[in-house]
Formats: sequence, C-alpha cells, structure tokens
Amino acid sequence: MPQGSMPNFAFLLLKEHPYGREMFRQLVSSGFVPKVIISEDSDIGDEERDKFLKRIAGRPVAPEIEVQLAGLKSAGYEIPHHTVDKHDSKRIMPIIGDLELDLIVFGGTRIIRGEVLDHPSDGVLNSHPGLLPECRGSASPAWSVYHDIPIGSSTHFCDNGIDTGELLLKREVSVRRGMTYEDLCYHTLVLSGVLMKEALEAYFERRWGEMRRPQGRSEHPTFRNAPDEILDVVRKKLADQTYLHYVD
Repeated sequence: MPQGSMPNFAFLLLKEHPYGREMFRQLVSSGFVPKVIISEDSDIGDEERDKFLKRIAGRPVAPEIEVQLAGLKSAGYEIPHHTVDKHDSKRIMPIIGDLELDLIVFGGTRIIRGEVLDHPSDGVLNSHPGLLPECRGSASPAWSVYHDIPIGSSTHFCDNGIDTGELLLKREVSVRRGMTYEDLCYHTLVLSGVLMKEALEAYFERRWGEMRRPQGRSEHPTFRNAPDEILDVVRKKLADQTYLHYVD
C-alpha cells in the first residue's frame, strides 16, 4: 500500500450487533470506509446481540448499520452490504474472493478460521473487549473483575487460536468506584472501536512495524461465557468496591 492511501478492507459483524455498530461509526468518522460489509444473520447472532444489549443496558447504542450506510450513500459512498447465515470461509470467500483487500476487520463475530484469514494481504484485525493476553475469550469485563485483572481492550491480528494473534494496541479503562458491570461493558465496547480506528490510522501512516508484537503467555485460561453465579460475584465485588484495580 502506498503511504498515504486508505486501506481496502472488508468489515464483518453479527447483524446489527452494538459492538459492530459502534466500531463502524468510529471507523467512518476517520474516513475509513470499507469496500464491503458482510453481516451474519443467524440465531447465534441474535442471541449474542440480545445478550450484549443486556450487558450495556441503558447506555447509548450507535445507529444501525443500515442507517449509517444511508448517511454514507448521501455522501457519495455505495458500499455493498451482504448477509450470510454464518461467517465462515465457505460463505465469505465467494463475496470477497475477487477483491484485492489489504485487510479484513472483524466488528464482533463468531470465531472465524481458515481461508478467510489468509485472503487479505496485510492481515485480519479484531478488537477484543479485554486486555490481552491476560483475559482471552468471552465476557472479558466479568472475568476481569472476578479474577482481579485490569480492564481494557486490545486490537490484535487474528490467527487460528482464540484471541491469540499478535498485538497492535491495548489500553486500560479507568475503573472508578461506583461503576457497574454495565458501565464496564460499555466502556470496553467504545474503547474497542477507538483502538480499531487508531490501528487503521497507524496502518495509513505505515507504523505497524514498530507496533506489532507477540502477546506472550497468560496465567489464565481462555474464558467462556460467564454464568450467573460468576456474574453475581462480579456485581457484588463492584457494589462492595473490592475489585483491586480502581483508579480512585
């Protein structure tokens, strides 16, 4: 990519997931407009969207993708928006196979492996609502409070593992006394979008070489969704202010 040119990228998300909607807003606010969007419309996607909306209950959600696309269309951008029933190579590659993509950006998807990861010339990026490698997997804000891990977000390259690819950016959220679990989920959502935007800005400025680094190891496992008994402990720790990483 010549210095100063915008990356050609595809943007993938679960249909109208608040995580992807926020990231898309962040990207286009800095002029990073994808060549194509691929949404997954599935029962799993619906479940994940509804689950995440509960995690950020009462917090603002970015406009729906179709609303944002309408605004871009009025500005002269025509962005194809495809829908598949599952994000996997079998369904994605027929859409992007003929496109010369620099990047693919995941805006909140299920785990995707295989041919898709090898297609773009400069990699596939994901933003994770947890600090890596300390907190991999699902429900990172919950597990971070439960295990007294600092809370934040990370932008990393995707490989065939779960949140194990090389890091570009990671940043902590300033957790203050009185913040709720919903607050933490919302702040990591917004920060994930900010970090992806900053990652593409760094790509535009050809700074990835100085930023890209291995994650290293974690003493914690790759977490699965936090069950109710874990969330009960998390909410109690926040209510009692016994979490170990407050900034005030």
